[in-house]
Amino acid sequence: MTTKQLLLLFGYSVFFVASVVAMIWWQKRQRKARAPFGDDIRLLRTAGESQLKHVIKFDEDAFLWVIMAGSAPVLLGVLGVMGTTLLPPTLHWAGLALSAVLFVVTFILSAGWFAGKSAESHNRYLGYFGERMVGEHLDALKSQGWRIFHDVPGHEDGQKFNLDHIAVGPTGVFVVETKTRRKGRARPGFESHKVYFDGHSLVWPWGEDNHGLDQAEHNAQWLAALLQAELRETVPVTPFLTLPGWLVEMKPAQSPRPCRVINPKGLDKLLPNGAEVLNSTQVAAIAVKLEELCRDVEY
Repeated sequence: MTTKQLLLLFGYSVFFVASVVAMIWWQKRQRKARAPFGDDIRLLRTAGESQLKHVIKFDEDAFLWVIMAGSAPVLLGVLGVMGTTLLPPTLHWAGLALSAVLFVVTFILSAGWFAGKSAESHNRYLGYFGERMVGEHLDALKSQGWRIFHDVPGHEDGQKFNLDHIAVGPTGVFVVETKTRRKGRARPGFESHKVYFDGHSLVWPWGEDNHGLDQAEHNAQWLAALLQAELRETVPVTPFLTLPGWLVEMKPAQSPRPCRVINPKGLDKLLPNGAEVLNSTQVAAIAVKLEELCRDVEY
């Protein structure tokens, strides 16, 4: 292949990728511009809102990422071959070998990068589905006058985060963190569908960790401080960690941590089962504040 042909191939590849990027950008702009409702419309967040946004973004950008991942090795390989033509004839084989190595390395890195993006999207969708499951169990409390909020945004020290679910009712305010984890091989003496909570750590079939416990407790503390500042009164906030699809069993603990662990199927029965600590006026005031935080979904 001559230098002129290589230049034409390189130029066409760059033009093609740039055209695809421009078309996708234009289509997104047109879809937003032609919405049948005003730009001031804001909806409440639903369960798994943040996770779903990541999944939708991957679906929208996947084609572009495939083009980029597939084009990068070719473009760099062509550049390497073009550079080889500028070398003395005695170094041509060395230049071609280097170009081939560059192509293979870039191909492996590009394929690995895209595979990582795809795996992240699958994990996000699993998390979204788990939050939807928990949301349905919590929403059953609405018929009893409870106020339920999902994917509540928060920020602290310049960091953004979200609280998966908040339930507000006569027995208090509850922050519910959802962790949806796949099942795997179990150690001898353990069942693959069962997780134990000993008051401090989660004992999984494959090992132990605190995944989700610290986060639920931190979120509860953050929300309690926020409500204290906004309402000028102390509001009890209880953290829960829920594990969709897992059978949760408790082990005796002498000094358990504040967070409680449960399968989501028991939430709509457990949360109302307690002494009343909030009156209807307090519930309404808390709900107003949380709705202000959650009504930010725009087209």
